Amino acid sequence: MPATGRHQLPYWRLSGFYFFYFALLGSWLPYWGLYLLELGYGAVEIGYLSAVVMATKIVAPNIWGLLADRTGRRTAVIRAGSLLALLAFLGIFWRQDFWALVAIVSLYSFFWNAVLAQFEVVTLSHLGDQYARYSRIRVWGSIGFIVAVAGVGWLMDRIDLRTLPMILAALLALIWLCSLLVAERVSEGGDSRARQGLGQILRQPQVLAFFLVCFLLQVAHGPYYTFFSIHLESLAYSKTATGLLWSLGVFAEVLLFLVMHRVLAGYSIRAIMLVSLLLAVIRWLLIGYLAHSWWWLIIAQCLHAATFGSFHAIAVEIVRRVFVGHQGQGMALYSGLSFGAGGAVGAIASGWVWEIGPQLSFVMASVASALALVARRAAGVIICDSSPWRKPARGIA
Repeated sequence: MPATGRHQLPYWRLSGFYFFYFALLGSWLPYWGLYLLELGYGAVEIGYLSAVVMATKIVAPNIWGLLADRTGRRTAVIRAGSLLALLAFLGIFWRQDFWALVAIVSLYSFFWNAVLAQFEVVTLSHLGDQYARYSRIRVWGSIGFIVAVAGVGWLMDRIDLRTLPMILAALLALIWLCSLLVAERVSEGGDSRARQGLGQILRQPQVLAFFLVCFLLQVAHGPYYTFFSIHLESLAYSKTATGLLWSLGVFAEVLLFLVMHRVLAGYSIRAIMLVSLLLAVIRWLLIGYLAHSWWWLIIAQCLHAATFGSFHAIAVEIVRRVFVGHQGQGMALYSGLSFGAGGAVGAIASGWVWEIGPQLSFVMASVASALALVARRAAGVIICDSSPWRKPARGIA
């Protein structure tokens, strides 16, 4: 088991939590829309019911992040959020009408979305100055996603799609059990760098521009997360094939995470962000117009390593370095403004545009990625290194 200095890193306990958390996501994202379609809902309603999960991310991580930072009981927040998410989700076995689903999913996701941002901080507290190992732990989340998305796709071709909530409930229970196994490490001596107030950090135009980039990139992912499976079904792909294609995207992400420490050592944050966003512009156009071709779809899915994997890795690193002393709230803001607000806007907008034409939803995604590419220039010093392509061993500027 890896260790950092005298501290024994609980590698498998941390990795296990990521595995089941993202296995839940891998069971939800590709099949929730199909489940709602099976219940008889239309594109606009599916868009709203998908957006609810993302919208709660705008508020929930910030509330729970503030509570965790002020009380110092981060693991208690994670455990409570995991348990309450499970209890709230059980309501789906009693009611599936639209407004009941809105209420159930809102409550469940309010607690579930409290968990990941705080667990990221717990992981960083165990890693200490060995941040390069983060991707080696986080990769198990991607593996969990792959196992779930492929396994559930195979299963849904053989059993009733309406059994999906049973799988989701079982995974929520496993997330809660894993949360009981991880304790937070209290840092010794604190951080030696000068700490700014949270308000001072957030008033920096470069920080606001960084969050705008994150927001726009997740708007771009909205059509993918909400309608990719439905798009493939309309092109006569089986649920097994759909699951494998989702898995391929995350498998590419896994490969990237395994070498991300080398990428971060070899290239600047600015360069990685630039390439990630450029490839995002291309990816959504490929899915929109060339998804009928297996080969182009495989290429598009491999680009997930850039549009999510590399961008997420550098975003977590930026938050870690910029929000000194406020990492819980920094991670919560990153989660809320990108996956929350950006994801919700992307899901709702894609539902509206989908009614006009499926391809236009992915054109919208490409345009949002292009706007993120423009906005990144305003992020300035927090993504800029001392040379255009190479980066120093440590530090952003």
